[in-house]
This record gives sequence, structure tokens and C-alpha cells, in this order.
Amino acid sequence: MANIKSAKKRVKVNEAKALRNKAVKSDLKTALKKAAVAVSDNADNKAEVVTAAIKKVDKACAKGIIHKNNASRKKAALAKSLAK
Repeated sequence: MANIKSAKKRVKVNEAKALRNKAVKSDLKTALKKAAVAVSDNADNKAEVVTAAIKKVDKACAKGIIHKNNASRKKAALAKSLAK
């Protein structure tokens, strides 16, 4: 553990941010998996599920959790799978 007060604070802040980022990434992965399943099963609400997944990708990108090119790639793959 750090001895300097500011270093102690950085450790606490980084842990809090890591937890928040982990939650958002987990939610994003779940949304992507649900979208993939909905498209592969040709579900009735596949467009809604894909739209929700794209929204989560955009939010993660806006929060800086994933890179903008990564977000763009994920969105393009979702749109392509929906168009098939």
C-alpha cells in the first residue's frame, strides 16, 4: 500500500473506476450476446435487441470504456448481422 496521501487516494479512485468500468463492460457483453442469439434465432424482436445493443456500445464509447474504432466495429457487425 502507498504511503503518500495522494497515492492512497489514487488507489481508491482507481478501484472505484475499475468496478464501474467492469460493470459497463459486462453489461455490454451481455447485450451483444443477446443480440447475437436474437439474430441467429430469427426472433420477432431482433431489431429492438440489436438497437439496444448498439445503444450500449455508444454509451460505453462515450464513457471512454471502449475505443471509438472498437465501438464502430461492433456496431457495424451488429448492423451486418441484422441485415442478413
